[in-house]
Amino acid sequence: MADESKPFFPVEKAHHVKPPPPRRPRLNTQESRFWRCFRHSELASGLILPVTALEFSPVAPFHLAAACSAAVHLYDGGASPSLAPLPHSPLSGFSDVAYSPSFRCDGSLLAAGGESGIVQVFRLDKAGPPLRRLSAHARPVRFVRYPRLEDKLHVFSGGDDALLVYWDVPSETQLITFPGAHRDYIRAGSPSPTSPEVMATGSYDHSIKIWDVRVPSSSNAILSFSHGDPVESVLFLPSGGLLATAGGNVVKIWDVIGGGRLIHTMEGHNKTVSALSLGRVGNASTALGGGEPRLLSVSIDGYMKSFDFAAFKITHSMRYPAQLLSIGFSPSGNSRVVGTSNGVIYMGMKKKLLQEEKGTGSASVFDGYAPEPKKQVLKPTNYRYFHRGQTEKPRETDYPIKRAPKVKLAEHDKLLKKFRHREALVSVLSKKDPTSTVAVMEELVIRKKLLKCVANLDVDELGLLLRFLHKYATMPRYARFLMNLANKVIEMRPEDIQSNKHLSKHVGSLRRRVAEEIMIQRSLQEIQGMISPFLIIAGR
Repeated sequence: MADESKPFFPVEKAHHVKPPPPRRPRLNTQESRFWRCFRHSELASGLILPVTALEFSPVAPFHLAAACSAAVHLYDGGASPSLAPLPHSPLSGFSDVAYSPSFRCDGSLLAAGGESGIVQVFRLDKAGPPLRRLSAHARPVRFVRYPRLEDKLHVFSGGDDALLVYWDVPSETQLITFPGAHRDYIRAGSPSPTSPEVMATGSYDHSIKIWDVRVPSSSNAILSFSHGDPVESVLFLPSGGLLATAGGNVVKIWDVIGGGRLIHTMEGHNKTVSALSLGRVGNASTALGGGEPRLLSVSIDGYMKSFDFAAFKITHSMRYPAQLLSIGFSPSGNSRVVGTSNGVIYMGMKKKLLQEEKGTGSASVFDGYAPEPKKQVLKPTNYRYFHRGQTEKPRETDYPIKRAPKVKLAEHDKLLKKFRHREALVSVLSKKDPTSTVAVMEELVIRKKLLKCVANLDVDELGLLLRFLHKYATMPRYARFLMNLANKVIEMRPEDIQSNKHLSKHVGSLRRRVAEEIMIQRSLQEIQGMISPFLIIAGR
């Protein structure tokens, strides 16, 4: 019978407890401190389906519109400490899915597209049915945009039927239509911040096109270029001369004024980039447009990236526990929202000090954001002035000119440069390299120093020279030069050769090698004499 007091499978306890994984050091840059000054929470919206679009009103109190399912939910941007739903929210005049809410420049109207292909315009001051219903699309309307400038009468729309329409809202008429604007679904659009008549569109056919309604005579766009992937989002940067496009897992910056030239590619995401937005780092609440602009991007990999398009670098990254589909940043700089695929809206409200809440007027420490200090301009009196730019890496468009590699001189070359001729000859003889040795000897002949060097060699050095002559004097490549040198050496140093048996041995070996070479040459001449008549007969 088994002993029940002992376990069947005894397991030894670990003697050492594994240490916890090292924590990643926390960044303490001015940019990271600014993003940490937001208090994060979930917006109590009760949404379940994906939040496809988020849009802030361009004027105070900066209301928020969120498109989800068959409604557009409105939130009060002036509420504190979080965004509160407006009394007449949501706008549920849609019979199906709602897309792309867009505020008019004065914030009093909101237009949105739908799955049915109808563009609806709502009033925000009171609840009620749609003010206008614009029908022209046969497929879902994926983007609707009011011009950014003071244009209260017109709106752009585009959808899956590849149709781009420029509407006159009061009369519900189509002023200009661009049928077949793209070869695939139109999924993104952005109005120009400098002209109310210019619009950029992006499509699943990988192309981005710039349209101008002032030239309606041609159905072609005034500018077209390819992103390389299906385009999910398009956004004009504040200057109006740069355009940001998102497609695949990359965000690209284009120079519109320069004819659609690609300036930079940001590859910070691992999966498809779903939306772009503009934000401002710093005290943006002091005046509209204050602070430094940043390009914000979200992706279905769950990351939000802040990109400084002036320095072409990612300045901050933040991860969320869901796939991100939309993003919005308040023009006041006090709130940031991110929409997910499971209906959750993550909200970030900027923290404020107690003094500011009491109305003392003292600024918050987080509002006191200062841009990175400019680098000091180097002057010719600084040592680093003459070494600037040596660590810079070439860009893809640069043509680098490679500097010729520095040739390392051998020991005998260094001695020749110092005019130490005898030491150079001894150095090259010790390496047993016939090519270099003969080259040094020829250089000494040009300098008229070879015989003088031979005369100044001691017994051991003379042995190196005779050993070299014995080994290579009969080679056809060096025979003419080395045989003459051998005769000169024997004539100049006969006493040393006779008095030293090692030197005499080298000379004897050289004599035998020369005799063998003479016999070989005579045999070759005899063979040549026998073959020559046959060659002459064959030539005839």
